[in-house]
This record gives sequence, C-alpha cells and structure tokens, in this order.
Amino acid sequence: MNFSTLFRLRENLNLDKKTLVILRWIAIIGQFTAINLVYFYLKLDFPILFCHAILLIGLVTNLYLQFRIKSILLKDFYASIFLIYDLIQLSILLYLTGGISNPFSILIIIPTIVSSTFLSMGTTIILGILSIIFLFLLTIFHYPLPGLHDHSITFPKLYLTGYFLAIIVGLIFLSYFGIRFSGESKRRSEAINKLQQVIAKEYELESLGGQAAAAAHSLGTPLATINVVASELKKELGKNKEYSKDIELLISQTKRCGEILKQISKKQIKEDKFFSKTSIEDLLNEIIDSFKETSSKKLILDLDENVKKFEFKRSPELIYGLRNFIGNAVKFAKSTVEIKIKCNSKDLEVLINDDGPGFPDDIKEVLGEPYIKSKSSEVTSNAGTGLGTFLGKTLLERQLARLSFLKDNKLGGASVNIVWNIKDLKSNV
Repeated sequence: MNFSTLFRLRENLNLDKKTLVILRWIAIIGQFTAINLVYFYLKLDFPILFCHAILLIGLVTNLYLQFRIKSILLKDFYASIFLIYDLIQLSILLYLTGGISNPFSILIIIPTIVSSTFLSMGTTIILGILSIIFLFLLTIFHYPLPGLHDHSITFPKLYLTGYFLAIIVGLIFLSYFGIRFSGESKRRSEAINKLQQVIAKEYELESLGGQAAAAAHSLGTPLATINVVASELKKELGKNKEYSKDIELLISQTKRCGEILKQISKKQIKEDKFFSKTSIEDLLNEIIDSFKETSSKKLILDLDENVKKFEFKRSPELIYGLRNFIGNAVKFAKSTVEIKIKCNSKDLEVLINDDGPGFPDDIKEVLGEPYIKSKSSEVTSNAGTGLGTFLGKTLLERQLARLSFLKDNKLGGASVNIVWNIKDLKSNV
C-alpha cells in the first residue's frame, strides 16, 4: 500500500468541526467533573493543580477550534492534530492519577476510534501506535492511584499486563470495525449516488421525448400557415421566374419540416411506453433486439413455460435493471445467451443464462455489492467493479423482485434468476 492510498490523498476526507467540538466538550467536562469529585468529595489526594492546568489548555484549544477556525469541515491533517493533542492530554491526566490502573484509562482508545470512522487509515494507524506507546509507558511510569496506595495496596504486575493487553485488543478490534464500517458506508453511498444519476438520466430522456412531441405538435400550425401562404404566392407569382424557384424551395422545405415533425411525433408515441402497459415478453424482445444490433452473439428467448400472460406498467427502473443483466450476459458469453420466461398463476420468473465462465467463486457470496473485484483470470478482461450488478439488483429489488445468482447447468455459464410475485408486479411496478 503506497503513501497516497494509505492516507487516501485523492479523497476529500473531512471531519465535521461541530462533531469534534462537541466530543471535546464532553471529554473536558467529564474529566473536570471526575477530577473534582475524586479530590473534593472522596477526599483522595493527587496533583489536582497540574490536572486543572492540563484541562485549561484543553479548554483553550477547544475554544480556538470552535470560534477561531471558520471552516465547517476539518481536513484529515488538521483533525488529526486535535485528536493527537486529546490523546496526549488524556495520557498526562492518567499519568497524574494512577496510570493504566486508573479505570478511565480505557478512554485512551477514543481518538483512534473517531479517526477510524471519519479519517484516513494512515491517521488511524498513527493514532493507534501512539495510543499503544502511551499505554505501555503508563503501565510503567505513573503517580500512585489516588487512595489505593495510601493503604499500601498495589496491583500485581500480571494484572496490569493483562489490563494493558485487553485495552490494546479493544483498540485494534474497534479501529478495524470503524475502518470497515466507514469504508463500506462510503462505497455504498457512492453507489447510491450513481444509482440516482442513472434514474435521473432515464427520466430526463423520457422528459425530452415528451417535449419533442409537444414541440412537434406546436410547430405544426405555423408550418401549415407558411405552406398555405407560400402556395398562394406561387399562384400569384408563378409566371415570374425570378421568384418562382425561391417559392418552390420554400414550399418543399416546409413540407420537409412537416415530415420531420411527424416522425418525431410518431417516435414519441411509439416510445412513450413508460406510461403504457406492456408484457414481459414484449419488454424482453425490445431489449434483445437492441443487443442484436450491436452484438454477433446468439440471443434466444424461451417462452415454452410462459403459461400465464399479463400486462403491467413499464418503468425506467425495470427496463434498466433487465437491460443491465442481459448486457452482462452478452459481455461474458462465448456465443449464446438464453433468456427464459416462466410464469404461472402466482409468480413470474426470468432466467438470464449464458455459456460464459460463470460467476467466480471468490465473489459469489458478495455479488450485488458495489466495488468488488474478482481475482479469477477467466473474467478479468471483461470484469468491472461490480457497480453495474449493484445498480441492476437494487433497481429490480425496488420493483419487489427477488434475485439469485446461480450456475446454469444447460449452458454451463452464469444464471441470474429474477422472480416477482404477479400481484406485486401488477400493483406496484
């Protein structure tokens, strides 16, 4: 892993200033309360003036962060500086109040956990290493724990060693969880943004088609008027050769505009099926025909088990989802793609099978997740990041489909099984 990857320099990593300010206020108020409660209420002796001095510095830094830094978001580097200071402040307080034997020593892992959730892995590793170093030093060097050493009681070294190891295990576990959780959340967020862009584009194309039809209808009347006027002028000036050619050209071009507008109108009527009814057979035939124009591979639509035929409302989500999986099958197939429709009184099932290499074993369990990559040499040349599969799966599941990724026994390649309850498809799609 190189430097830019470790610190994710290409990503705009930020920590919300308000979040960090609130966390630091909670820490400062909690530390102040604990220190004074132990000293004044429990009457236990420790260097309270030094502790108050450390807290005062922390309070000043938080006031500076809250009022002097105007940026709403703190970049990775600047956020890490404040977290490192918080780690040092807590370590000094622990040093003055018993070291690792202080029950509050578990809080030393918090800066690293915050970093693992919001900042880069490099920053998290640095904070984690510093935390371990400070814990090790606090295990050896520290002031007596208030109250305990007054009665000549000391913790066994074995206990302190175990406590030290337990905190480190918790630090590593929670840091790893934070890194994984934030990484997966970020990837899924990016994938959802892509999904929204795809749907917005589909609806934008639909809207443009409607606008084109409206324009064709609106322009029909003025063009007809121009045609009538030009025809009348031809009758009056027909004998004048100087103007007759120009008038004939005007009439011919007007007719040409009229034909173009008719084609636009007809095309829109033909394509305006987002608001009309269709059957799964017709929908799949349209998608298959579009791939036949660009691919030499054989696409077969099997209707033998399509017992019950019915119509449902089209949607961009449904069309894009089916087109995506058929496109994947065409891309990976050697020569043949078979699409089978099974329909009975209860369920509609669409199976998209191909004779390609099939789904690699190393990603079979995570298919449908965004940004995955197989190590299989059979699919490396055509494989992407899994984003297309995620988009198709998510769009179809929004239309109440159930998807499974299997191996096709007939063709030997991949098989995508998409199932709807007919009642759901009729009412919600």
